[in-house]
Amino acid sequence: MEGKINKQLKKVLKKIVKEAHEPLAVADAKLGGVIKEKLNLSCIHSPVVNELMRGIRSQMDGLIPGVEPREMAAMCLGLAHSLSRYRLKFSADKVDTMIVQAISLLDDLDKELNNYIMRCREWYGWHFPELGKIISDNLTYCKCLQKVGDRKNYASATLSELLPEEVEAEVKAAAEISMGTEVSEEDICNILHLCTQVIEISEYRTQLYEYLQNRMMAIAPNVTVMVGELVGARLIAHAGSLLNLAKHAASTVQILGAEKALFRALKSRRDTPKYGLIYHASLVGQTSPKHKGKISRMLAAKTVLAIRYDAFGEDSSSAMGVENRAKLEARLRTLEDRGIRKISGTGKALAKTEKYEHKSEVKTYDPSADSTLPTCSKKRKIEEVDKDDEIPEKKAKKSKIKVKAEEEEEEEEQEKVLVVEEETSIKKKKKKDKKKHIKEEPLSEEEPCTSTAIPSPEKKKKKKKKRDNED
Repeated sequence: MEGKINKQLKKVLKKIVKEAHEPLAVADAKLGGVIKEKLNLSCIHSPVVNELMRGIRSQMDGLIPGVEPREMAAMCLGLAHSLSRYRLKFSADKVDTMIVQAISLLDDLDKELNNYIMRCREWYGWHFPELGKIISDNLTYCKCLQKVGDRKNYASATLSELLPEEVEAEVKAAAEISMGTEVSEEDICNILHLCTQVIEISEYRTQLYEYLQNRMMAIAPNVTVMVGELVGARLIAHAGSLLNLAKHAASTVQILGAEKALFRALKSRRDTPKYGLIYHASLVGQTSPKHKGKISRMLAAKTVLAIRYDAFGEDSSSAMGVENRAKLEARLRTLEDRGIRKISGTGKALAKTEKYEHKSEVKTYDPSADSTLPTCSKKRKIEEVDKDDEIPEKKAKKSKIKVKAEEEEEEEEQEKVLVVEEETSIKKKKKKDKKKHIKEEPLSEEEPCTSTAIPSPEKKKKKKKKRDNED
């Protein structure tokens, strides 16, 4: 099985070497190579040899005399069991199983710890609710409960080993003025027992995480360098084993863990997901959102190379993973810097970014906008402040003069319009008189004038004289 020569086989082969004139048929190629090196005996391994070996095994009863078929069957069964046991002992799949079980147990422990800590905080919160706001760390919270217990003991207890001085003083001050209810000693005992369970489980979780780290570095060092222990272990657990994971394509590894979203997108004809479990890798996490898809695709391609190297390679070093991770980090830097470069020009020079200075402008309320009265301009000289009393009088005089001038102009325009209307009406009447030769009586003062404007009495007299002359 290991490709080594047994002592008994060595003795037999030494006797054969002197008499053998043809190559030796060997079922295992590695064993044939070792025999050729040490004993200088030519060996052959081919499919014909395998068929020959199978025929010998099937006809073993007739070839070896004095052995009953029943004993031969028992011997074959025992040999098969021992070989299977030997293979399982040194199988790589068995080590993969350890990683699968460890990462599954780690996830279960995280869920249980969250439930236990939530229950502990709610339970003890009835007695001392202020402690949960002061101490945010769950493990420190449970250790404080385990050490002190009832809130009355906080005044005399020393918590310098667990908490800093400021937090300790705040806890003691809150314990004196707490709004919590009183509980019995039996309740405190049950809460403390729960705290011990939380502390023990958290300690076991840290131990299990260290075990998982060591296992991953021993079995898949390149994958661990590329995506980390937890993501690599979850990928192996999702695929079933390291060999099964090595058979997947890079696109499959990229969306491994997002199968539901993939099939939902295919069914609804929408965009397929860009990443699955690989999203939690550190390289994808430190990328900006618009580049996460590109980096996850490149990381999946390099991770598949690392997985195949770990699964089928003979070397157990992590040099290839370190090299590929350096390439991905360089690629990530170029993607991030591309947005800062100039759009025009050579494209190689970085854009000049000015230093940002926050200039805050403080705006005050202007009360002048509240009143509708006319006010003077905001910017005034110091000398003009004394002349405030004279300014309104001057403004008032100017406004009166402007009003008078406007009234005179309006009167002149009205007079001009009246004169023009009278002349047009007289010309029309003359033309009618010449055509009809009819004498018209003069218009009485009571009849209304055809013009829209009302004429003055002096103008009416002038009109009568002109009509008399015409008659």
